[in-house]
Amino acid sequence: MDAGPAYNRPLMRRALVERSLRDVHARLVRVREELSVLDEQLVVFNDAVDEARIRSLVSETPLAGHDYSDAQRTADAANRLRDSLLATINELERRQDELLGRLVPGPR
Repeated sequence: MDAGPAYNRPLMRRALVERSLRDVHARLVRVREELSVLDEQLVVFNDAVDEARIRSLVSETPLAGHDYSDAQRTADAANRLRDSLLATINELERRQDELLGRLVPGPR
């Protein structure tokens, strides 16, 4: 299958790289925004865990212990999500660097 004249191929490759770069950048912005929101939520979750822990220690009732466990599970899940978002950001930054390297080839 012919992709057109040979002189168009570098331009087509460049356009594909630029489009991929825009897509990666947009995803990176969205994930960073999501991380920012989650960080704000984590402050609230961690405060709730501390408060529930203290209530559990002071009241020594099964209900207070259950509330503490629920709050801790929620905070733990949010922390796992945060770790996942950080891994996604690292992968997207790596991909962005790779695409930039294709766009502006340096010394090899």
